[in-house]
Amino acid sequence: MGKTEWALRWAEAHGAEIVSCDSLLFYRGMDLGTAKPTLAERARVPHHLIDVREPGEAMDIGRYVAAARAVVDDLARRGRAVLVCGGSGFYLRAFLGPVVDTIEVSPELRAEVAALAPAAARARLRELNSGGLEGLDEANPRRVTRALERCLAAGRPLAELRAEFARQPGPFADHVVRLTRLERKPGELRERIGRRVDAMLAAGLVKEVRGLRARGLEANPSAARAIGYREVLDCLDGRLPPGELAAAITRDTLALMKKQRTWFRTQVPPHRVVDAAELRDPAELFPPG
Repeated sequence: MGKTEWALRWAEAHGAEIVSCDSLLFYRGMDLGTAKPTLAERARVPHHLIDVREPGEAMDIGRYVAAARAVVDDLARRGRAVLVCGGSGFYLRAFLGPVVDTIEVSPELRAEVAALAPAAARARLRELNSGGLEGLDEANPRRVTRALERCLAAGRPLAELRAEFARQPGPFADHVVRLTRLERKPGELRERIGRRVDAMLAAGLVKEVRGLRARGLEANPSAARAIGYREVLDCLDGRLPPGELAAAITRDTLALMKKQRTWFRTQVPPHRVVDAAELRDPAELFPPG
């Protein structure tokens, strides 16, 4: 049994509604490749922040926080418990601490930084941060660009900006947040991933991607580069032989699994970890106390 079914059972037992923090469930039509909860599952328990954007419309953390806060406030008024469910750490973080940067970057400054070659942007960023780059991934041009924009706009180094950011209250600081992570052994995960990939392809993933492409999927790089979708696009464009499609999706999913496990171990506060294979009762997800 997966996290969707356990989430449904816990929500049913506790009068809760589910708020998605999955970065791909926002998009209408991205169903098979995301293992989106079915209409039957959503009929069992109300779900929020699913199918709220067209595939070509990007979502960002600011929009997500505003939408999630509106949902949580409404559920609180109605006396309903809130169960946040999903595997996207970037959006989950909104419930654990500050995520929205208040530094304003002017269009002129953004254009100025965008005009710099990657090497020049890195050099300028190092020049402004003689004390170091605070572990910034310098191999990621987007992160270098955003960091340079913020340093120039604020007139301060990254260390100061990060310390100031960390002192801000999170969007849900007025709520008690209890975090449980469902985990499985690597061998079991590999087996489940293989079965899921075969099932997605058998259910029509390639057809789904063709339809999404016609609706502007590639205008939204975050969605178009998502695992399952990018490999099918490569296949449709002749960059990947059809016979290698399942193996490519499986390989990339396993790489993401490894990255996610590391992120959850190192980037979130201490939390409860439950072996999904040994879970027997939804009450075990969040025991009293």
